[in-house]
Amino acid sequence: MSRLVDFGGRGLWSVVCRLTMKYYIIAGEASGDLHGSNLIKELKELDPLSSIRCWGGDLMQEAGGELVKHYRELAFMGFAEVIKNLGTIFRNFRFCKRDILAFQPDVVILIDYPGFNLRMAQWAKQNGFKVVYYISPQVWAWKENRVNNIKKSVDKMLVILPFENEFYQKWGYQVEYIGHPLVQVVEDAINLQQANPLEISPLNQHNVIALLPGSREQEVAKKLPIMLEASRSFPDYHFIIAKAPSLPDQYYDKFLAPFPQVRSIRNRTYQLLMQAKAALVTSGTATLETALFGVPQVVCYKGSTVSYQIAKRLVKIKYISLVNLIMDKEVVKELIQEELTTENAVKELKEILENPGRKLQIQQDYSALKKLLNQGGHASANAAKSIYQFLQN
Repeated sequence: MSRLVDFGGRGLWSVVCRLTMKYYIIAGEASGDLHGSNLIKELKELDPLSSIRCWGGDLMQEAGGELVKHYRELAFMGFAEVIKNLGTIFRNFRFCKRDILAFQPDVVILIDYPGFNLRMAQWAKQNGFKVVYYISPQVWAWKENRVNNIKKSVDKMLVILPFENEFYQKWGYQVEYIGHPLVQVVEDAINLQQANPLEISPLNQHNVIALLPGSREQEVAKKLPIMLEASRSFPDYHFIIAKAPSLPDQYYDKFLAPFPQVRSIRNRTYQLLMQAKAALVTSGTATLETALFGVPQVVCYKGSTVSYQIAKRLVKIKYISLVNLIMDKEVVKELIQEELTTENAVKELKEILENPGRKLQIQQDYSALKKLLNQGGHASANAAKSIYQFLQN
């Protein structure tokens, strides 16, 4: 949208016509908030006068986006949970459509969150808005035919996993691989910590094991009790929970009460991973973050019985963790549903802590993984440039 910008100088005024853009960004999870915030920073570098409204979280707001709806109001996990909250979901759809129409953005940018964003893509395209999808929905995992709708409703798809290029080519859809944004995020965090080392209890301890139980109430309730029980078998290690930004401290109290030896931290997950010897990690983006920090891990997944049985029949992938999916082999052990027991968690933790050959193999695979993900360069900057150039055409 064109706006007139006035520049003054010693009584001489000149009016310069400058093209500035209005961006509407929708992210529905903590990981989307992180990547959305870095995208906003890069867009602001390219287009300082831009106006950005967003669905996301605190990070996107701090980066310069006008926050419309927080992801805490949007996160529903699993098929059963989605069905229970259909009324809220439909109200969010209606509100989002009204807000986009009122804002009249030059582009709608969708970040992952497929259950909501794929529908919004179709509506936005039908209503004459340009649509960019940043971080592809995992259509390669189930319901591949959704690609046909993506081709009709998404003007530009930016992918962050190397194999997604080949997948979309199979469907005759041209996408752009920009690298994975987490590579730069983790490198920046490591460089910052090395330049300004922090010694803040309870992180200034040796033999730390990180517990990353997830960001939603449902998944924490399923997995954290098992992780905590496993801690009893490792008296020489300090187990520390990384609390989710979206969950209050009080939520964790009932789980921690029987385990006074287990500590917790908030907003310092990366510091925790830099000091951890091993980790128990809920499947999702956290598995990739843990790998990029070089921490041997056991991946944990346990959902509601109904959700798991439905997913088991629909999902067509060999692994649930991004680490194993990208490498197309079992780099890290996955404990899924009935396999996620205290006994198995203890067994697999001992394997990565006490078996030197196992630890070495994991580190070699992690190095190959990082090299593969870094092929595209600085993903957030690449995404911003691609979107900005797309809007100039």
